[in-house]
Amino acid sequence: MRLKDKVVVITGGARGIGRAAAECCAADGAAVVIGDLLAEQGEATAAAIAAAGGRVRFVPTDVTSEAECRRLITTAVETFGRLDVLITCAGILRGDWVPVEELDDAVFSSVLDVNVRGTFLCVKYAVPHLPKPGGVVICLASGAGVRGGSSSMAYGASKGGVHGLTLALEPHLAERGIRVHDVCPGGIATDMKLNNIGNLAERKGESRQAAMEAARATLGDPIGVGRVLAFLASDDADYVRGSIHTR
Repeated sequence: MRLKDKVVVITGGARGIGRAAAECCAADGAAVVIGDLLAEQGEATAAAIAAAGGRVRFVPTDVTSEAECRRLITTAVETFGRLDVLITCAGILRGDWVPVEELDDAVFSSVLDVNVRGTFLCVKYAVPHLPKPGGVVICLASGAGVRGGSSSMAYGASKGGVHGLTLALEPHLAERGIRVHDVCPGGIATDMKLNNIGNLAERKGESRQAAMEAARATLGDPIGVGRVLAFLASDDADYVRGSIHTR
């Protein structure tokens, strides 16, 4: 129960790594507020956490809307009385396997809008409510755009942008006693990653389903990253700083 009495907001918490983070934080005693565009899946995730005895609220949220990001944070504070941790998992991957000269500008812009600007907006509205000292901001970047390339120029650029944003945030928020991390997962069996693998198979004229099923055996389980995120959200991680790379 290392997160007992803490309130954690998680964007992109309806599925994948975000859902794993929500489940792990709730299991560690936190009250969890999930923000996601996927209303049906978000409600199902919240229901599962509540059925396991967790405290949870789902708030439909489009992170590209400044008003909805503000509402997500305000709802968390009004519902549970405080905010201790923000974990930004909301993200999209588009334009994968498309050569740079063929990549549509609208696709590139949409990915940066969700992944970078969406992260910024949530941080912007969370910071005033975080305890000083003691608040935590954790942003999901990726190995893509940080340590290596990506199947999508847009995705790689956006995750490099999230990494750069957290590098800039860290010294500014450290002055207020707020700890900042970005977590860079490797190959994890999320819907987004499996769809990415399926897209490549289709481009090669191979079976989409067979490629996705084969990948499940080699990719990591989202719950492994969820456990890392729950640890970083806790006071046990007080001596941890900077970026964290996972499987």
